[in-house]
Amino acid sequence: MRCPFCSAIDDKVVDTRPSDNDQVIRRRRECTGCGRRFTTYERVDEVLPLVVKKDDRREPFDRAKILSGLKKACSKRPVPLEVLEQAVDRIERTLEESGEKEIPSSRIGDAVMAALRDIDDVAYVRFASVYWPFRDVDELMAELKNLIESRGRR
Repeated sequence: MRCPFCSAIDDKVVDTRPSDNDQVIRRRRECTGCGRRFTTYERVDEVLPLVVKKDDRREPFDRAKILSGLKKACSKRPVPLEVLEQAVDRIERTLEESGEKEIPSSRIGDAVMAALRDIDDVAYVRFASVYWPFRDVDELMAELKNLIESRGRR
């Protein structure tokens, strides 16, 4: 690991501990060159599918994009970041377990919609208003009525 302060290559691990539900290893390192300490995080490099966009472009799966979308939808809502990260973890794990090499972006969007439906109603509606191509307010109102009815059945 290269030291972020002096760019030396040699360091020693001072402390190691699991974090993020044992999915990530946090290592505290000390540079043998300058003596300064820094932290690194290690995560298993999983093979994730390519995302097929609507215009047939393919790009690597990016969990940061999903988290960013969830954060925007939940902006100014009482939703802890940990809940959003857990939702992204579940979506990512589902994609990994599918074993597919390519996944349409619509499937990821549907998974985000399902997660938001359980997390926060307002965030769900915010995301839906951008994700689904509502032609007018009546279509949006119909979706809101479906949401209210499904909440009543629980």
